[in-house]
Amino acid sequence: MKEIKNVALIGLGGIGCAYASKIQDSMPTGLKIIADQNRIQRYKENGFIINNIPYNFQYISPEEATEAVDLIIISVKYNQLSTAIKDIEKFVGKDTIILSLLNGVNSEEVIGAVYGKEKLLYSLCVAVDALRVGNIIDFTSNGRIVFGEEENLRLSEKVSSVKSFFEKTNIAYEIPTDMLHSLWWKYMVNIGINQTSAVLKATYGVFQKNSEARKFMEMAMLEVIEVSNKLGTRLTKIDLTTWYDLLNHLPAYGKTSMLQDIEAKRKTEVDMFSGALSKLGKTCSVKTPVNDALYHIIKSMEWMNTEIS
Repeated sequence: MKEIKNVALIGLGGIGCAYASKIQDSMPTGLKIIADQNRIQRYKENGFIINNIPYNFQYISPEEATEAVDLIIISVKYNQLSTAIKDIEKFVGKDTIILSLLNGVNSEEVIGAVYGKEKLLYSLCVAVDALRVGNIIDFTSNGRIVFGEEENLRLSEKVSSVKSFFEKTNIAYEIPTDMLHSLWWKYMVNIGINQTSAVLKATYGVFQKNSEARKFMEMAMLEVIEVSNKLGTRLTKIDLTTWYDLLNHLPAYGKTSMLQDIEAKRKTEVDMFSGALSKLGKTCSVKTPVNDALYHIIKSMEWMNTEIS
């Protein structure tokens, strides 16, 4: 089993900062943050305040010549994935492992088409309640990273290496037997809570306390379950119960990433959420009226954010 000694991370949003801070705490000389020169200048000028602790990471631009790293963590937004794939090129070597913490169910396929599926492990993160305002990031939980091969009845060498790395850096993790089911579960959760919270401008507390908000969220999620069953990943209503168990332990004041994007007037990931689900529904003859409506509402909100000020 190869020991992971040097890591590159691209994407310093709330989730990226949460995990970058954990890695920096444990191996301060082993982490590089990939960013373009403009971002690097801004990051160096402002720094990051993560849970009230200042962090000054080691930055490197995609153009700089460098040796390949053992592990690359991609934590950008989905609409930034194509750029990130280009930016990590000089950091990818023969034995590099790539983890994509993006939402959705196909980022591994997109990255694998460029660098080879053998370099990828499926991965996602859950229960990270990071709030980012400018260079200030606060979270009460950095959740856990769920990762692995498509099936994990026995741990591969790549999985064992990342497992050891997470233990060394105090990052909570889970290795499920059926990774594709886990990816679709997270997709179902994002489809439900991210989109409805953005439309309602609601914190987690609203969904914890209000039955109408929960029903709205659940209607969107049930469409994901129906599509998943047509495609073979077989989500069930039991998966809804698993989500509610998690939701009820999130801070009531917490906000989803999509609500934060709307409030900050940033582009959202709606194309990858309801937009992609609607297309998948058409391919397998499943109607998705709730997600169709959410798509058009959130697209309208994006337009209003850019056109009306």
